[in-house]
Amino acid sequence: MTFNARGTYAIFKNELMRMFRTIFGSILSPVITTSLYLVVFGAAMGDRMDLGGVNYGAFIVPGLLMLTLLSESTSNASFGIYMPKFTGAIYELLSAPVGVAETLIGFVGAAAVKSLILAAIILGTAALIVDYSIAHPILALGYIVLVAASFSLLGFIIGLWADGFEKLQIIPLLVLMPLTFLGGTFYPISALEGPWQYVAMVNPVVYLVSGLRWTFLGESDFPIMLSFGATLGFLLICIAVIGWIFKTGWRLRE
Repeated sequence: MTFNARGTYAIFKNELMRMFRTIFGSILSPVITTSLYLVVFGAAMGDRMDLGGVNYGAFIVPGLLMLTLLSESTSNASFGIYMPKFTGAIYELLSAPVGVAETLIGFVGAAAVKSLILAAIILGTAALIVDYSIAHPILALGYIVLVAASFSLLGFIIGLWADGFEKLQIIPLLVLMPLTFLGGTFYPISALEGPWQYVAMVNPVVYLVSGLRWTFLGESDFPIMLSFGATLGFLLICIAVIGWIFKTGWRLRE
């Protein structure tokens, strides 16, 4: 079967337009929240953190950006595929001449693009609040795209797995959010003492935050290739899981 570009574009456009129909929840709310984090934490902790000459506000920008990327990419993709399941439109999609690749590009691509638009707005807003720079802009862009795509795929899997609106929020709120807050978003891992450093090292989000922080500051707690490799590996695992879901029909034809 040839690639159905028209079907892919229809899915992509429909999902992307949904963001603009709910602009407050999709864009304004995350931007306001991130801005408040910058203002409140920057004022409360900025003078207390010794970061070797790095401004604390600039230090937390990559962590806050990662926090937004993980939550928004996952939520957008999970809700996007769950609604066709909830309304029954998923059966029309399954019977249409649209393959797995087209479906993924449509739903996951739209969710990732939403996250990238939001990331650009957040970086622009952060520039008005704190003085920061990006040491490796091209690598930063590539890493942000990689993270957005990876967690959009995770959200797609969650949307297929969920059989109720409550389950859509379980992993983003009860797993990803705590892991991100404990993943060095507001502090360097090197500042932790004793066994807490070892606890942090088993948190996978630590490596994501560290990788993005390296692209901004030029230094991080872990080697940059470890962060890139972990993110790429996670993306490939998600693709393999989705391929298995479409092959077996798990949660699609129930």
